[in-house]
Amino acid sequence: MTSLFSLIRELIDIPSVTGDELAVAQFLERKLAERGFAVRLQEVEPGRFNLFAHISDPVVLVLCTHLDTVGPFISSSEDAEFIYGRGACDAKGVLATMVTAAVRLHEDGVRGVGLLFVVGEEVDSVGARHANELGINSRHIIVGEPTENRLASGHKGAFEFLLRAEGVAAHSAYPERGDSAIDRLLTALHEIRAVDWGQSPLHGSATVNIGTVSGGVAGNVVAPHAEARIFVRLVGPVADARAVLDGFVHRNTHLTYEVTTESEAVECETLEGFEASPVAFGSDIPSLTAFGKPLLLGPGSIHDAHTDGEKIAKQQALDAVELYYRVAKHLVETSA
Repeated sequence: MTSLFSLIRELIDIPSVTGDELAVAQFLERKLAERGFAVRLQEVEPGRFNLFAHISDPVVLVLCTHLDTVGPFISSSEDAEFIYGRGACDAKGVLATMVTAAVRLHEDGVRGVGLLFVVGEEVDSVGARHANELGINSRHIIVGEPTENRLASGHKGAFEFLLRAEGVAAHSAYPERGDSAIDRLLTALHEIRAVDWGQSPLHGSATVNIGTVSGGVAGNVVAPHAEARIFVRLVGPVADARAVLDGFVHRNTHLTYEVTTESEAVECETLEGFEASPVAFGSDIPSLTAFGKPLLLGPGSIHDAHTDGEKIAKQQALDAVELYYRVAKHLVETSA
C-alpha cells in the first residue's frame, strides 16, 4: 500500500489552508480523471471549487470530506508508524483513503459510488451548502472526519456568538465617573459559563468555550467597550440556545450579541456489527442536506487534528480503506 501513503503525503504537501484550496482540487481532478472518473468542479467562490467525481449513474452513495485545512501549513514527513503534516488526519489522510476505496470499488464492479470533496469546512461549511445544488440526491453519504475508524452515532451542534458590552470611558484615576465595559463583560462571562445550555441522552452535556476576549483602549482609561467570542457545543436545538441567549441579554441591558455560526446537533446512521459512539466535534453533515442518510467515519484521532504534531497511523489508514470499502459496498447493495 505504498501508493496510499504516497498519496497522503502528496496531498499534505499541497497547501490548502481555508480559502486556498484550488491547487489541491486541481491535483485531485487530474488524478481521478486518470482513473476514469468523470470529474466536475463546482465554483463556490472565485478561485474556490468543490470537486465531485463518479463513474456510473445513478449515484447511490457519496464518500465526502473536505479539502481545506487549518493553518499554518506543515509539510509531510513519516516514520515506520505514522505520517505527519498539516491535514494528516484532518482530512487529507481521510481523503486519500476514500479515493483508494472508491477506485477499488469500481475495479470490483461496485457501481453507484461518488466522491465529494468540499471547501470551507474548517470555517463556515460554505462548500457543503453549495454542494446541495449539484443535484446528486444520493441515498447515503459517508462523511470523513477523524473518528479513529469508529462509526459516530452523532455529533454536537454549534452555536458561536460575539457578546458585546458597552460602558462609559473615563480617566482611570476617577473610575467612578465611568462604567467599565470590561467589568460588565467579565461578570457576564462568569454567568454564561454557569448557564445550562442543555443535556442529551446521546450527546451528554453541552459545553461552553470562551475563545477570545478583547476590549478597552488603554491601561489608564476605563473601558468603553469589550467583546468576547463564545462557542457552545450544542446537544439540543439551535432555537433553544437562541432563547437562552435572548433571555440572558434581556436581563443585562448593556449587552448585545451577534450569532456567527449555528448548526443543529446531528444523529448519524449506524450499522450492525460496527462499533459506534458519539463525538463532541462537528462536521459538514448539517449542511449536506441533499445527500441522504449521513454516516460519520474516518481514520485518525481528533486529538491530533489542528496540532503541530498532526499525524495519522499508517495501519489505521489501511484499515480505513477496508472500512470504507465494506460499508460502501453494503449500503449500495442493500439500496438496490
